[in-house]
Amino acid sequence: MATDDFFRARLETMIDLRQPLAVLARRMPWDEIETALAPSLSHRDRKGRQVEEADLFGKTAQVVSAGVSPAGRPRLPIRLMVSLLYLKHAFNLSDEELVERWAENVQWQFFSGMTYYEPRLPCDATQIGLFRRVLGEAGVEQLLKTTIETAVAIKAVKKSEFERVIVDSTVQAKAIAHPTDSRLLEVAREKIARLAKRAGIKLKQTHEREGKTLRRRAAGYAHAKQFKRLKRVLRRQRTLLGSLLREVRRKMGGNGDTAEAALETWLQRAERIQTQKPKDKNKLYALHAPEAECIG
Repeated sequence: MATDDFFRARLETMIDLRQPLAVLARRMPWDEIETALAPSLSHRDRKGRQVEEADLFGKTAQVVSAGVSPAGRPRLPIRLMVSLLYLKHAFNLSDEELVERWAENVQWQFFSGMTYYEPRLPCDATQIGLFRRVLGEAGVEQLLKTTIETAVAIKAVKKSEFERVIVDSTVQAKAIAHPTDSRLLEVAREKIARLAKRAGIKLKQTHEREGKTLRRRAAGYAHAKQFKRLKRVLRRQRTLLGSLLREVRRKMGGNGDTAEAALETWLQRAERIQTQKPKDKNKLYALHAPEAECIG
């Protein structure tokens, strides 16, 4: 086999080419990936700014700092940065651990497009985060799409396996608070009152001040374990919400406009919260996310 360096062996002679990462490295359409990501990583064309200069002939306006600037160090190869991003998520490593292991692993260097073994860090660890931000959401989606298509092409997975995707978002931050009854009732009351006002419905009373007072009292009673008083507060909150829902139902025009159509959806959810009991099945745990379920 021909070699450009007589004193160093090529990586492909040092590894097992049947190893999954080596197979993936030869099957991935790297040229297509680089072509798709090159526009987002190229230098931007700057419009420049207009300045006035005075000389013997008077004042003249000129445009400065326009065009594509060649300043800055050359970018690292796109394939190298893309492969580092893939390896980081595949092996669940931090940026610092990734660059250190890359310098020791010949399989990873072959996957990254290296020809010879490089006993050095591929880049500074902070550059991986910068590359991820420059790439953006669209670039990451393109990488995922290409990886899936390659896996299907080499028959590592079947197309039928992607008909339904289950995502475990247990540790993902969500805008769902602990579903206490008092909080759900107050959120539903405030949401319906706001949407009714947006739809042009004039309400006789929104119970805003009393609703906030009841919410604070419920939190205090629950903390002090005074459950009889807490039940009375919850009963009053349900009464206020039911009164508000009935008034909105009476004053809805029924003309089918966009605002009232959106209000109808929230009314149905608020009615579920107003009528549900602690031990009911298929309870509503979040007003804005009806698909949320409680794992008991």
